[in-house]
Amino acid sequence: MDTNYLENNYLTLVGKVTGEKKFSHEIYGERFYVFNLTIPRLSGISDIIPITISERLFEDGMLEEGKKLLVKGQFRSYNSYEGERNRLILTVFAKDVKVLEENEEETENEFAKKDVVTNEVVLTGYICKKPIYRQTPFGREIADILLAVNRAYNKSDYIPCIAWGRNARFCQNLAVGSQIKLVGRVQSRTYEKKYEDGTVEERVAYEVSVGSLEVIEENEDAKPVEEEKDNQEAV
Repeated sequence: MDTNYLENNYLTLVGKVTGEKKFSHEIYGERFYVFNLTIPRLSGISDIIPITISERLFEDGMLEEGKKLLVKGQFRSYNSYEGERNRLILTVFAKDVKVLEENEEETENEFAKKDVVTNEVVLTGYICKKPIYRQTPFGREIADILLAVNRAYNKSDYIPCIAWGRNARFCQNLAVGSQIKLVGRVQSRTYEKKYEDGTVEERVAYEVSVGSLEVIEENEDAKPVEEEKDNQEAV
C-alpha cells in the first residue's frame, strides 16, 4: 500500500475568495475555518469550491472577499450525520495558501484562458462501487465513479468522480477494487433534492471531472482502507 498520501491526493487551485470565512471546528487548540473559492471555467461559468484552512496558514486580510489565491492541498470527504441521514461532505483541505497579485485590467475570463493551472487534482485510489455508465438524451456518454483514496491514520476519502466520452466507456468495465490514477478538476453543480412530502431543497454537489485516467492495478481483491465511522476530525 502506498504510504505517501500527498502523492495519492493533491490539487492546485487558483481563484478568488467569495464571501466571508466561517469557523468550522477546533482540534487540540487549533482552529479551522471554511471559505469559498470561485474558479472561472473557459465556458464562462465558475465553480465555487469550499476550502478548509487552519488558522496557522493565513494572516489578517488574506481571506478577504475578492483576494486572488493559489491554494495547494487535498480533496477530502467526511460524514455529516443529520438525524438518521448520513451525508458525504466534500471540501478542499488547504496545506499551503499564497496571495497572488491582482491585475486590475484582467477579467475573470481572460484569467481562465491563461496558460497556467487554475484547477487540477490528481488522485490515486480504488474503485469502491461499480461505475454507473449512462447516456444523455443527446447521446453524451457519462460514467459515475466513487473513488476511495487512502489517507494517513487508516482513513480514506471517498471522492465522487465523473468521466465523459471514451473515458466513460472505459470506466464502465472497471472492477470494484481496481486501483486507478486520474487527473481532473474539482467542479461544483447545483441540483434539486425532492422529499416524500413534496418539498424541494436546492443543494450543491462537488465532484472531480476526469480529464485522463490509467489503471495501476486491476485486482478485485484490492481493498481500500475502511472509512472510520467516528470521524471527529471532520477533515
